Amino acid sequence: MIITRTPFRVSLFGGGTDYPAWYLEHGGAVIGTTIDKYCYLSVRHLPPFFEHKHRIVYSKIETVTAVDEIVHPAVRAVMTECPVEGGIEVHHFSDLPARSGLGSSSAFTVGLLNALRGLNGKISAAQQLGLEAIRIEQKVIGEKVGSQDQMWAAHGGTNFIEFHQNGMINVSKLLMRPGNHDILNDHILLFFTGFTRIAETIAVKKIENVKTKQSQLHTLQQMAVQARETLQSKTPEFHHIGLLLHDAWKLKRELAEGVSNPAIDQIYDAGIKAGALGGKLLGAGGGGFMMFFAPPHTHSNIRQALAKLIYVSCNIGSEGSKVVSYEPVG
Repeated sequence: MIITRTPFRVSLFGGGTDYPAWYLEHGGAVIGTTIDKYCYLSVRHLPPFFEHKHRIVYSKIETVTAVDEIVHPAVRAVMTECPVEGGIEVHHFSDLPARSGLGSSSAFTVGLLNALRGLNGKISAAQQLGLEAIRIEQKVIGEKVGSQDQMWAAHGGTNFIEFHQNGMINVSKLLMRPGNHDILNDHILLFFTGFTRIAETIAVKKIENVKTKQSQLHTLQQMAVQARETLQSKTPEFHHIGLLLHDAWKLKRELAEGVSNPAIDQIYDAGIKAGALGGKLLGAGGGGFMMFFAPPHTHSNIRQALAKLIYVSCNIGSEGSKVVSYEPVG
């Protein structure tokens, strides 16, 4: 049996510029971090005593005799691309709910790739895992998703990711002076809005609007560059990061209908009034987790103002997808 652990992520700046429809023409850049909340997948060879050949357990339970009968699109695609001899059993469990804006779908794909390759005796480099997950999600499954979540899940850490016009993707660790990474960590608060959504629905609208929203996307890309420069400076102005997030919030709302809604706006406004410098709705929009960027001394006021929401304590910079348990057969 193999168990993989793959992190969720918090994207700070540049979201939207990681869609191939944008960066293959203009380039793109994002900055953000993984958190210590994870997707876990256990995979083992299934004994040949059952009528079914494969058993897949997630929010549903599937028992099938062939891979092409699997309903779950990522499981079906990954098992097709990484065939394993004999039957297998896959179990998924997670620290946080799916469809909540933290890159859970890509964490699932990366974690399953890592597990199946490990079951076949292969060690996977982070870059290889990320790029293969992008190919499977975008080309094999045909999902209208970006290219950042897969790289966060595979690499982990607090990074600056560049998307080049030739299709290359570079992941660079954010080099911060001692202590500044902890200060960044202490400025971040996560709240679950209670709404879940399918990211692809809103992503399709964003992709359709790429040609008419070029000014906003260029600005969002530049914000990622500005944030990198600020955070890597000797004395980062964390206040500036918060205000930049507030500006990005206003810009992201212009990218597509459904990015926000009155209920989300009310949550955001309450956080700002309670002392947050800025914030963002994580993922494509429409629901999921709201992240606020605020000085530590304001956190109690913000949590009190949003007491009806679920607050999630987390730490940033967690490592990428890894095999946490490996028990070879025999």
